[in-house]
Amino acid sequence: MSSSLNPVQVLAVTGGKGGVGKTNVSVNLGVALCKLGRRVTLLDADLGLANVDVMLGLKPRRNLKDVLAGDASLSEVIVPGPKGLRVVPAASGIPEMVQLSAHEHAGLVAAFSEIAHQMDVLIVDTAAGISGEVMNFLTAAQEVIVVVCNEPTSLTDAYALIKILQQDYGVQRVRVLANMVRTQEEGRSLFAKLETVTERFLDIMLQYAGAIPFDDHVRRAVQRQRSVVDVYPVAPASQSFTTLARSVDSWPLSSGPRGHLEFFVEQLVSQRSGVH
Repeated sequence: MSSSLNPVQVLAVTGGKGGVGKTNVSVNLGVALCKLGRRVTLLDADLGLANVDVMLGLKPRRNLKDVLAGDASLSEVIVPGPKGLRVVPAASGIPEMVQLSAHEHAGLVAAFSEIAHQMDVLIVDTAAGISGEVMNFLTAAQEVIVVVCNEPTSLTDAYALIKILQQDYGVQRVRVLANMVRTQEEGRSLFAKLETVTERFLDIMLQYAGAIPFDDHVRRAVQRQRSVVDVYPVAPASQSFTTLARSVDSWPLSSGPRGHLEFFVEQLVSQRSGVH
């Protein structure tokens, strides 16, 4: 099957602020989807402060910068992770990575198009916050998952992010995942608070993606540089990630151009071109 006929589910995981656990969510959702038999690629798109490789104890010799420079293909920089997860490492701490030229983004399109047939799901772990680069990734993805936790700043920053997505970029729907909650009720309550404000002031639909419990196994897995789903499969957090993965697997895949990886990368390029 050619890449143009292979719809790839593109999920962007983000958070209004740092510290909500979005990279942990990206990694564990990816591993959980792999365990369901999906072919998953995780793009570390936190171009300023990449940490997926650190979280999984990977030691990439090359990264996205080498692809953009034309020194390596995407296949050559992909690092194998747990359960078949494939990781595209970002270039951490390299300022020019944060501002890519239109030409470099065009190179990215070609690179991703070449490996589209090798994946079912692309998870994009974005930087926290509301920079233009983050917005480019979010608006190009098919599904945006906003991670929140039970801290006032997490909710206010998530609202600010959602407001910009809707008012400046015309995004009509985002999914909200409550992370590190003490109870399922707490997760629903967090979502309800956010939904109340967005319904009042914004024209956007929020959908509840579920909740991941606060679980000490997650901290222990991070210390071991492993994913909790992989190393503690029956831990409460792991079971919740598995539930989330099953849910994600049932989300409708667009049959139009938005269902294709090419669309994701072309959107990135057209937005960058508009900036330059």
